[in-house]
Amino acid sequence: RRGGREAARGAAGQKQGTTEPEIEADGEAQAPPRAPAPAQGSGAAGGADVAAEEHTLPGVPPGEPEGGGLSRRVQIVGFCFVAFVLCNMDRVNLSIAMLPMSEEFGWNSSTQGLVQSSFFWGYLLTQVAGGVWADRMGGKVVLGFGVAWWSLATAMTPVAAKAGLAPLLVCRAAMGIGEGVAMPAMNTLLSRWVPRGERSRSLAFVYSGMFVGSITGLSLSPYLISSYGFSSVFFIFGSLGLLWGAAWYTTGSSTPQEDKRVSAAEREYIERDTPARKRASAIPWGALLSRREVWAIIVCHFCHNWGTFILLTWMPTYYADVLGFDLFESGFYSVLPWISMAIASNAAGYFADTQLIGRGVSVTTTRKIMQSVGFLVSSRATSCHHARVRWCNESVVRV
Repeated sequence: RRGGREAARGAAGQKQGTTEPEIEADGEAQAPPRAPAPAQGSGAAGGADVAAEEHTLPGVPPGEPEGGGLSRRVQIVGFCFVAFVLCNMDRVNLSIAMLPMSEEFGWNSSTQGLVQSSFFWGYLLTQVAGGVWADRMGGKVVLGFGVAWWSLATAMTPVAAKAGLAPLLVCRAAMGIGEGVAMPAMNTLLSRWVPRGERSRSLAFVYSGMFVGSITGLSLSPYLISSYGFSSVFFIFGSLGLLWGAAWYTTGSSTPQEDKRVSAAEREYIERDTPARKRASAIPWGALLSRREVWAIIVCHFCHNWGTFILLTWMPTYYADVLGFDLFESGFYSVLPWISMAIASNAAGYFADTQLIGRGVSVTTTRKIMQSVGFLVSSRATSCHHARVRWCNESVVRV
């Protein structure tokens, strides 16, 4: 059948003096048009014909497995998503457990703040280092190390808390060291595995794992604590991370070139739309820090983290101490922002890929639009929430 099509194509080329450009599955003409291949290829030419034919099978999207099932890049994205779910599950469990732990150990608000902030001591140390390590050793190694490290630290948290404040602070800082490498390692993995046309939605999906993790952790923690004590959330959530690490060790890969499970068609599809990268001999810190674009990203990330981590760390305590909610009510109302984040993140990623970048809007303009909308809407919602709480408090005083 392939020989018949090639013979017909060759005849048409001889008749017209040229060939029509091949049309990919997404409907875009590929230039320049390829010259018609002989009906019977041999050697390298024959192998190229077979690879091209495999890549353009009717009804099979580019880079998708012919026999069905999930492509390898989708599996890698899925692993990263689950890792980020676990990341925030382990991060928020202390926010709920802080209420019974403060009662048991007699912590005041200053001690609570010290315990909550100790995580970020380690988290800050490995943000840049995680990216450097991922470039040198591969995203698989660095992400796997990070998940295993922070999962062990999570499981050890109740043991450290009972040993004293200082061991607990060290344990939480160690957990931050592990979680600090997760984001740069994930970004390195996706830059190698995901073509540019799929990157916005893939990143949005992975980042939404953090929101799903917050929802899961804040929802499950009150029930686990009330039934089995505060230690249970740390033991159970930490064990899940170790299980993930075992699966990732056996099936994950840093790049398509290293992976033994990826098909030739998918590898070709990824490489064609993923820029080749050369490892730099040294990081040009001066050149990076002299660019206003870099500082714009730094300021945006600072503002985002300021709001995100205040919500993540202090919202349950705020509901309990200021509004008088119990353990279950604090967990329930703390979940709501993360539900909206999970929905908005995936919707925004899809919208950016299909309605902005897909219609010719530049990547830079798309990022500016999405970043501005996110900040303006969230800041307005926070202002309204503050005004509402102030009105409720004044009403209570008047009554």
